[in-house]
Amino acid sequence: MSKGTVRVLFRIGHLYHRASLDPVYECMKGRPGYEICFTCPDDKERVFLIFQRSLRDKIEEDMRREGLKVTRETRGFDVVVTGDVLRDPERYGDALLCFINHGTGIKTILYRLLAAATATHYLIFVEGEYRRKRIEEFGVRGSSEVHVVGYPKLDPIFQGRLDREAIMARWGLDPAKKTVLFAPTYKPTCIGKVREAILDQTRDHNLIIKLHQYSWRGKYAPHWHHRLYEKAVRRHPHAVLVPPEEHSILPFLYVADTMLSEASSTIFELLALGRVGIIFDLECDRLRHHDGMPILDEDNRMFLEDAFVHVSSAARIGQAVERALEPDAAMKARVEEMRNLLFYKLDGHASERIVGIIDERIEERLVKGGA
Repeated sequence: MSKGTVRVLFRIGHLYHRASLDPVYECMKGRPGYEICFTCPDDKERVFLIFQRSLRDKIEEDMRREGLKVTRETRGFDVVVTGDVLRDPERYGDALLCFINHGTGIKTILYRLLAAATATHYLIFVEGEYRRKRIEEFGVRGSSEVHVVGYPKLDPIFQGRLDREAIMARWGLDPAKKTVLFAPTYKPTCIGKVREAILDQTRDHNLIIKLHQYSWRGKYAPHWHHRLYEKAVRRHPHAVLVPPEEHSILPFLYVADTMLSEASSTIFELLALGRVGIIFDLECDRLRHHDGMPILDEDNRMFLEDAFVHVSSAARIGQAVERALEPDAAMKARVEEMRNLLFYKLDGHASERIVGIIDERIEERLVKGGA
């Protein structure tokens, strides 16, 4: 490592991880002394039911058009920033490994991943004390360090960098109407229960359907997820289905007045914005990984109780939407209470805190190297 240049690799395992990592990149690129490269090796789509086709070439081409420097090298970097734990950390030599979870929430997948990586030293950046404590309680910190910095993914919103009018116009949304966001995850998902009902019951509002990337790829979720809504939106002019190329959910969170999901990280994100969302209740007791571990860390039927609206029947989505759009004082107070519990400093500066810690560690290494 030279004092003049710090080489940084942003390892974007899947394209949708960019929403969490791009704010850190934007902060870092504005400082002198960084040489920044990108790689996105893992995205694939299933074709003809059994074959998997890599999307790496296309994604790399798109990144280059953005002006990003793309590489397939793994050695020679001082810092690796990732939205997921690394399956093969030894390939990155002695780089400082920085883990920014690509989406916070109530799934146990984060703790499962960390449990398999306890021997690898990461700087783990989390959104609040709640997450730090859960990592400790699961006993999966291992040799890593956990830093409470806030939620960098939402920095662009809190910095006022998004344009509501432009977003509404781009997607053909009526600015005179309230906007509902449907953002299901892929495992577990409420799509099979919600199906077209959300379109039928939101006719008086704008509806944005933002599926998880996996619901488009056919690798971990079936292709019928997106095909169902591709067909349905043609019959519902108030609804728009966001195409898979739009990897970031931030614009849609920003313009949404409420949102329906079941266990997606977007539940946390809408809460962070101070809005009331809707949780579609699932039979959590029956949701297990192959080894018996629960898929969810919190029972989604109880999570954010009295802050968000809960619904367990597709037939009642319309009523839930109206209640979420007109929350009473007690519900608003509960939202604020939970925001303060789950998040640290929603001030738009989480990325700066991350880069500041990275700078400190780089300086420490330089001092040790020169000793």
